[in-house]
Amino acid sequence: MTDRILILDFGSQVTQLIARRVRESGVYCEIWPFNADPQRIADFAPRGIILSGGPASVTEGASPRAPELVFALGVPVLGICYGEQTMVAQLGGEVRTSDHREFGRAFLDVTGDCALFHGVWQQGAREQVWMSHGDRVTRLPDGFRVVGVSEGAPYAAIADDHRRFYGVQFHPEVVHTPHGAALLRNFTHAVCGCRGDWTMANFRAAEIARIRHQVGEGRVICGLSGGVDSSVAAVLIHEAIGDQLTCIFVDHGLLRAGEAEQVVATFRDRFNIRLVHRDASELFLGALAGVTDPEVKRKTIGRLFVEVFEQEAGKLGGAEFLAQGTLYPDVIESVSFTGGPSVTIKSHHNVGGLPERMNMRLVEPLRELFKDEVRALGRELGIPEAIVGRHPFPGPGLAIRIPGEVTREKVALLQKVDAIFLEEIRAAGLYDAIWQAFAVLLPVRTVGVMGDGRTYDQACALRAVTSTDGMTADVYPFDMGFLLRTANRIVNEVRGINRVTYDITSKPPGTIEWE
Repeated sequence: MTDRILILDFGSQVTQLIARRVRESGVYCEIWPFNADPQRIADFAPRGIILSGGPASVTEGASPRAPELVFALGVPVLGICYGEQTMVAQLGGEVRTSDHREFGRAFLDVTGDCALFHGVWQQGAREQVWMSHGDRVTRLPDGFRVVGVSEGAPYAAIADDHRRFYGVQFHPEVVHTPHGAALLRNFTHAVCGCRGDWTMANFRAAEIARIRHQVGEGRVICGLSGGVDSSVAAVLIHEAIGDQLTCIFVDHGLLRAGEAEQVVATFRDRFNIRLVHRDASELFLGALAGVTDPEVKRKTIGRLFVEVFEQEAGKLGGAEFLAQGTLYPDVIESVSFTGGPSVTIKSHHNVGGLPERMNMRLVEPLRELFKDEVRALGRELGIPEAIVGRHPFPGPGLAIRIPGEVTREKVALLQKVDAIFLEEIRAAGLYDAIWQAFAVLLPVRTVGVMGDGRTYDQACALRAVTSTDGMTADVYPFDMGFLLRTANRIVNEVRGINRVTYDITSKPPGTIEWE
């Protein structure tokens, strides 16, 4: 893997989209904060550099700037929105605050040709783009020419062909710029000369070699949940080091119906991976008795998970390494310069804290990948689609889909409802169109009538959303026939449920999960 693009992040909300578009074109890239060490940048040896957008104003004295090395490396540079503005300012041009701002859909007139546009935009064309800026470039540095204008941006696209520096005021990474992905591909392939040969097969081979080098003869323990991330990490590591890997599957009794059995069968029988299956359902459900606060639930489950995991690891004699399914978005969030205090909406449950407690080094083979790339790698590794394509599932499991106290009886009831809902979704061919679908057991009893008798049973809510990354989510618009059919099955087949509702709340203002 020799072709690499570096993205310097100035705090845009959509910087990750730049990386996704670049990787979709077969080019490996990484996102670093704008103030990354210049020597580190030089050592990375990128074929090109992209400067992201950001919320700051170039006209303010303390606003961020790109390292001067970026413009001295001799590699192509593409500045997007704020990235264009800081490039112009640093190279001797001028940027001013403007009364005429552009936010949302805009139209750009192509006034000249350049390498960014070849085969995509023609001189004289009028193209839709997505803008989000208040400042604008008012004078170009020496060597630049204007190749695109909009109503609010007289220098909406600029080019220095000799140095291969380009700037666009709009955002090519978002879908609202219809040809944006093609423009980025022109930059990475035509301008930077990248071959576009970064594939999951290449990543698989390179990562296996890296794992072998890192681990050597050491032993690795992996906390297996049965979700996509831990499953793919486990299979990849096993392919690299075989029986040096042992997976520990802590079954807290809060999984979906049949899920624990599926995990055990897949990893023991299909992949022949050493697997410790600890049924700790009695322990977890006992600790949750009488607990109603959602944060206490999460923290109780997280604490017990760590304790049980430690116990089982101790029985194995310990290990030098702990494997985790950390993904690239987690890494980006931890290194972005825009960090700051935030309100705890809900705690996230994983194996956090284990490396420190157990004096172990981390093996994180997926830390360079986005979620869709992990799924692609899983398919490359031959992992069954039932696991690779599985909807996200929370670490605390069904406990946070039972508002109020969690009991074994409630869990069993919810498992039945959830299974019917997912069966109907799969039968309708909708599973892959939905980001996440599940049922919630409500702490509400309602009066119903079944046959000639009165019932006083529980109500449940169904939830299904579409999303790309889980940060925002829209309600899936089932037709009424689907909802009627599903509700009818639930009340007829699940004794104890007599009322079904559908949650039509998007995120925001709601969260995807109820707790």
